[in-house]
Amino acid sequence: MLTLVALVSASTAYALSQTLVAPALPLFQRALHTSTTAVTFVLTAYLLAASVATPIAGRLGDMFGKKRLMMVVLSLFAAGSLLGALATSIQVMILARVIQGCSAAIFPLAYGIIRDEFPRERMSAGIGLISATFGIGGGFGLILSGLIVDHLSYHWLYWTGLIVVLGALAATHAWVPESPVKTPAKVDWTGAALLSSGLIAALVAISEGNRWGWLSPRIIWLLAGGLIALAVLVWFEPRHPQPLADMHMLSRRAVLTPNLTGFLVGFGMFGGFILIPQFVQMPTSTGYGFGASVTTAGIFMLPSTVGMLLSGPAAGWMCDRIGSRTALLVGTVSLTAAFLFLAVLHDEAWSVYTGSGLIGIGLGFSYAAMANLIIAAVPQTQTGAATGINTIMRTIGGTLGGQIAASIIAAQLASSGLPKESGFTAAFAMFAVALVLATLAALAIPVTRRVVARDLVLPGAAVAATLPDPVDDEHAIDGAVHTTTGDPLDDALVVLLDQHGHAVQQTRTGPRGQYRITGIQRGPHTIVVIADGHDPDATDIAVPRQGGPVLVLGSRYSATDAVADVDRRRPASLATRRSF
Repeated sequence: MLTLVALVSASTAYALSQTLVAPALPLFQRALHTSTTAVTFVLTAYLLAASVATPIAGRLGDMFGKKRLMMVVLSLFAAGSLLGALATSIQVMILARVIQGCSAAIFPLAYGIIRDEFPRERMSAGIGLISATFGIGGGFGLILSGLIVDHLSYHWLYWTGLIVVLGALAATHAWVPESPVKTPAKVDWTGAALLSSGLIAALVAISEGNRWGWLSPRIIWLLAGGLIALAVLVWFEPRHPQPLADMHMLSRRAVLTPNLTGFLVGFGMFGGFILIPQFVQMPTSTGYGFGASVTTAGIFMLPSTVGMLLSGPAAGWMCDRIGSRTALLVGTVSLTAAFLFLAVLHDEAWSVYTGSGLIGIGLGFSYAAMANLIIAAVPQTQTGAATGINTIMRTIGGTLGGQIAASIIAAQLASSGLPKESGFTAAFAMFAVALVLATLAALAIPVTRRVVARDLVLPGAAVAATLPDPVDDEHAIDGAVHTTTGDPLDDALVVLLDQHGHAVQQTRTGPRGQYRITGIQRGPHTIVVIADGHDPDATDIAVPRQGGPVLVLGSRYSATDAVADVDRRRPASLATRRSF
């Protein structure tokens, strides 16, 4: 429970930073005596740094330990917040936002820690709660930003973030254990450079397309250069012995379709967090706005915050009992309904509140389900990298959606220079179409077939492990661990070894002795079960077909010793010292 509290505090700190600054851009421009072009880089620089750092830090967490990387990114966030609080020039503030953006891997690292540390029956709920903090923190950030802008100086936007992140740092240090599953390897610097250059070029082009002109030479060259760099990355990574991004994993349908859905959900997410506050702040003289202040505009987003607070944990429950694909469909359908509703009804405050609430429900279900789908489809050693890529897909989608919506609104201006109501209506309708496509993408996600294990009591062992039926690629194994008397054994360590004796996945049993292993690749594997006070047990399985004799370990280990062997990636002794 304390581990979850620490992770929630860390993710809330990051979520606040995403929305605290956006409403304050006019204040920054006045206080720092800068241009509109320069002040927009406060957002753009953060976006670019986050896009580059997220997949790289996620992969480093898989390699060297997720707690260690979590402490690093939280420290970077604290340093960026302190620099922003002390900033008296736009250049220093942009640098502060770049440093803050490097902490964007907080979410994928938190997902990885939950997968490593939580029992199966609590994992989906934990991921749902972490996902909900994205909207909860974002919603409160809009309200808090309004209060600070109206009553305090802009420095407090950063002091507030610093206070929250320092609490998260202390909680993470005290309550989050180090990752038991690591994959030590050399950093793929070439892949990191290709990914960084490709994302930066593409995102700068998307972010500046409206201002520079979509057909201007600068935009065309940036887009071309970014796409070429990403194409080279796709060609290079499969040929690297230790790639930054496993293209084989990312191309699998069970990973590709949630990422496509994430892109489309991110495309529509802009309508919830930016378009609604912009709409309600339009003066009443336009015939459609509410003339809301920054603070009041944030209050219009409260239903979204409450919706995510309730739907995130509910999505975790649904993922466990019905399926993550169904939970994702609930989310995309709710988002589609929200934008259709706003496109048709937005004349009264209650209609905007209703649309905001539906958006919160949809995002809560969608974010939690996408994280669970990705985690179920990849090996435990790839959790940080895979969820980091999904986060980036949402970011890219949100950036593109925001720029297209801005183009639609800017193309329909009244004589007063303010946007016409029809521009907002068209933007809401566009987001509804994007969410219809997201629903279709979610329907294309393969249904995960749970494999029910069959009982096999291994003679001569103090612990008997339930072995799985044969499985195919991308399916899950449900098993159980019990004593020879049939009593379930909770908190037993279950380690999956590949054919070379390397630990590729690891989990612990729940209160009823059950465990789950997902994302298993074809080939021979060994399942090792370890528990204090019992003899370890191991057996070989062949995926997708079971083969080989039932194997029993005769020598005695303690769970602590066995974990040490696994952490040092020398578990072969557990798999080879067998008795028949």
